[in-house]
Amino acid sequence: MATYCEFVMFILFYGFILPTWVVGKPQVPCYFIFGDSLVDNGNNNRLVTFAKAIYLPHGIDFSSGSSGRFCNVRNFADFMAEYLGFTSPIPPFAFSNGSNILLGLNYKSAAAGIRHETGRHLGDRITFDQQLQNHKLTVLSIRDVLGGPESTSTYLQKCFYHIGFGSNDYLYNYFITSVYDTSSRFTVEEFTKLLIQQYRSQILELYNYGARKVALNGLGPVGCTPYEMSRYSSNKTCVEHINTAVKLFNHYLKLLVDELNNNTSLQNAKFIYLNFYDMSMEVIQQPSSSGFRVVNSACCGMGLNNGALTCLPFEVPCLDRNKYFFWDAYHSTEAANKIASRRTYQALNESDVYPLDIYHLVQL
Repeated sequence: MATYCEFVMFILFYGFILPTWVVGKPQVPCYFIFGDSLVDNGNNNRLVTFAKAIYLPHGIDFSSGSSGRFCNVRNFADFMAEYLGFTSPIPPFAFSNGSNILLGLNYKSAAAGIRHETGRHLGDRITFDQQLQNHKLTVLSIRDVLGGPESTSTYLQKCFYHIGFGSNDYLYNYFITSVYDTSSRFTVEEFTKLLIQQYRSQILELYNYGARKVALNGLGPVGCTPYEMSRYSSNKTCVEHINTAVKLFNHYLKLLVDELNNNTSLQNAKFIYLNFYDMSMEVIQQPSSSGFRVVNSACCGMGLNNGALTCLPFEVPCLDRNKYFFWDAYHSTEAANKIASRRTYQALNESDVYPLDIYHLVQL
């Protein structure tokens, strides 16, 4: 469960053709992924948690069935790996056998957040701090393979790093007042500034481990997910006080991108911001022009908007999954994920990314 294939919410643009160079030699030697359930591909499978997708109908359109992805088929990172030129998806850290670490790893964990306590009511999860420690182990292993810190540093500076955190810190922390006291201790503004402050320290730690080409997810409109609408809205409209909070986070995150890029001590580093919010709202407000028919109800789930309960084991989902934006109460379908990766890999509009898209970032 965790944040969301839903933040991968983007416009279907049928006339957009990816260049032929995305399917050849990889444009980067490795691709490292940090975050929550947006692209968790199995790291939570062995954890004691409600936040995992190891049963059908998750993965219903995969020939091999469910894999741990919170989607009907491929997620954002699967498509991004293809666009970057990799011949197979980036494997989860939890199932890495060591032979594939030079190509990158996926550390993401459903229900994880920037803050350590985020998501604890769902059970075990791998927080950003823990994901950073897992990556530190990976870097040490790469040093053993490449023969030392200097060669490792040179190698990692060419790699692509994708980070997506923050949604769960609102969804599974601040706005669950029956479990967490953060909303009684902090205003939304105070809480958001604390998140950004901690996020900054974590990103700098990743820089110290060798990251130089870094994409940071802006948060999508959490208040428009079937789950939040089932909690707060009876007429299938977005929940504005939640969207206001995530927009505030995005504002400060974009400022952080500027700060990091202007920090002369961060040599050879470049950070970009992915504007998931605005791209998502375009789809939600004009779904038919994007190829979707249903954007306010999930393909799989129960209750109001199919969002009161997420996808249950062996539930029968909607049949025409390409017409649904949301797969379950929180996450988007493969149709949305494919377009999400296109819009962020090579921006359709200037506002899609800031200051560069992923294609131009990895060329640096």
